[in-house]
Amino acid sequence: MKKLWSSLLPKNSRSRPSNRATLALLKLAGRKKGPASDVARLLRLLQSYLEPQQIEEVYRAYEFAAAAHTGQQRLSGEPYIHHPLAVAKILAGMRLDYQSIVAAILHDVIEDTPTAKQQLVEAFGEEVAELVDGVSKLTQVEFESKAEAQAENFRKMMLAMVRDIRVILIKLADRLHNMRTLGALRPDKRRRIARETLEIYAPIANRLGMNSMRVELQDHGFSAMYPNRYRILSHAMRKVRGNRKEIVQKIESTITERIRQEGVEGEVMGREKHLYSIYQKMQQKRLPFREVFDVYAFRVVVDTADTCYRMLGILHSLYKPVPGRFKDYIAIPKANGYQSLHTVLFSPYGVPIEIQIRTADMHKVAEAGVASHWLYKTGSDSSIPQHHAREWLRELLELQQNAGNSIEFLEHVKVDLFPDEVYVFSPKGEILVLARGATAVDYAYAVHTDVGNGCVAAKIDYRLMPLNTRLLNGQTVEIITAPGALPNPAWLDYVVTGKARSTIRAYLKGIHYDEAVALGKRLLDKSLVHYSLSCSKLPAARLTQLLEELNLATLDDLLAKIGLGKRMAPIVARSLAEKLAGGEDLAPIPSSVPLAIRGTEGMVVTYAKCCHPIPGDSILGFISAGRGIVIHTDNCNNLNEFRNDPDKWINVQWEEGVEGVFPVELRMDVANQRGVLATVAAAISALDANIESVDMEERDGRHSALLFTITVRDRRHLAAIIRRIRGIENVMRIVRKQS
Repeated sequence: MKKLWSSLLPKNSRSRPSNRATLALLKLAGRKKGPASDVARLLRLLQSYLEPQQIEEVYRAYEFAAAAHTGQQRLSGEPYIHHPLAVAKILAGMRLDYQSIVAAILHDVIEDTPTAKQQLVEAFGEEVAELVDGVSKLTQVEFESKAEAQAENFRKMMLAMVRDIRVILIKLADRLHNMRTLGALRPDKRRRIARETLEIYAPIANRLGMNSMRVELQDHGFSAMYPNRYRILSHAMRKVRGNRKEIVQKIESTITERIRQEGVEGEVMGREKHLYSIYQKMQQKRLPFREVFDVYAFRVVVDTADTCYRMLGILHSLYKPVPGRFKDYIAIPKANGYQSLHTVLFSPYGVPIEIQIRTADMHKVAEAGVASHWLYKTGSDSSIPQHHAREWLRELLELQQNAGNSIEFLEHVKVDLFPDEVYVFSPKGEILVLARGATAVDYAYAVHTDVGNGCVAAKIDYRLMPLNTRLLNGQTVEIITAPGALPNPAWLDYVVTGKARSTIRAYLKGIHYDEAVALGKRLLDKSLVHYSLSCSKLPAARLTQLLEELNLATLDDLLAKIGLGKRMAPIVARSLAEKLAGGEDLAPIPSSVPLAIRGTEGMVVTYAKCCHPIPGDSILGFISAGRGIVIHTDNCNNLNEFRNDPDKWINVQWEEGVEGVFPVELRMDVANQRGVLATVAAAISALDANIESVDMEERDGRHSALLFTITVRDRRHLAAIIRRIRGIENVMRIVRKQS
């Protein structure tokens, strides 16, 4: 191919080929097979919208990549260069700029060849090199697991996408061609790549409004992930398609005729739901194929948004609309910029008709999404997906800043990639789009991080409602904040948006760290006492030496690991003492002083749910990696399995004047009399105890067992409650429930 190009230039000429040379190359290379034919078809496609010098830059990238990939083959047996050329051709179909096409051709040279990023900078400039680096995996870093490697590579790619959205377009085109050629891989690898495509890349394409790419990615992913289900559904669709054709044509003709009578111009198209969406509907709604496929779908494309609404009225006068099935995505676009009117009608054939009404510009945007910025240069609608994409990228950056690690970041992004939306209003009438199932807390964080952190209550449609209330379409939501209010760990049980979840977690991690440092200092001081030392008396040089050995940056990091149970305080204390003694083996001075539990240690001291220890109980502490100290009563049956691990036990006791309230379980046998539950609950409440949960089981027709979980201050408080309940007439027996 290089000789072919050279033959088109005058002898002794070192200048770049002219446009005439490019045309000659296209003519000659088009006759050949292999990479020459591939690049010729690509260049011919680029001719329709790029400048000659830009096309020649693309060809230069091809020469560079072909040389870098020399000798490499795909598993299918074809030369490796065929893949980057195919990726470039997909992007050329979207009419992306020449830098994107160049980067697509070079996208594997950093990852799969000895080529360095700096070489690309020198040859093609900083912009192209950054695009290539954005889609390249981290091959020089070793990870503890495949999941961590995948997550870290995903995070790298997404952050590159935040800087330049073309990174994800190149990656999606790369994934699309890989899915088209998946047959050469082992079945297990096919399934792994298919799952990743269905869980991550197809949803990203959807989030960017690229419907055509999403549909193809899902179709290939479905066939590779579930080949038998795909085959059965395909066969079923082919079988019924013939029977449907006549009805589809009749409905299409009826709609077209009514439109003509009304003097409105519009194009009516029958459309078929793609296989994966049918499969998803069958799964989610537990419907047989017949019920899902018995829905006729049509699209009506008109000239203006005003005509869309007029067309809606025409169709509603032709066939009766199904109540509650109309959606206006023109007034309120989807999160990815999609706009259309959706309605469902009763047909005369006994089956529903789904209809989408949109303008030609809306149709282009619906199919190409964010790529419509390059594909269609006219019309204001093409900027809508760009605006929504920028909003999403801003949210991604915020998720990344709050995520503790790459796996957590991937989890948050996955949550945001499935936004079956709900639309709510602010008190000023502004529309916010949230994921289906979002709560008032999710709304608060969508407004602003500070609003979320400080929210204490919510008004939904001007009525006070709990913060965990699920929001519905059209509701007006107002968040009430208070100075000094802080995020509640319980919110994690019901928030659904990635932003809310990551922000709450980030806040709790900060608290967790501070609490772990404080507990770690107490534990280390307790162990250092055995050597007549304390944290404040440790020489800086010896401490620095130990931190370097443990690969830790600061003393606080070491104390946090001790507090979380990831390092044992006695071992750290012994190591420090021996360093001070010049390496001499030391025996600790025995000490029987237990660690005092104050009740204010936060999340690094937890209370076992099996025995529910409360102040006044005799207790033991078990050091659990990642959780800190878990407190059990000393007679807890679950301690038996830990008895053989004495190094993880710590002697603890309750401090005088312990703060807080602690859960405890009470079981009582009562007579089945009206009002007994209310009487017991009133007695508990009268003694300033809170009821967290109540379970009831009927033992026979006359008696029931009640299981209360209540919060108490200590054993004295509990004893007072038990005495009060024993005095109730219909309570026959009451005991504290422990393992």
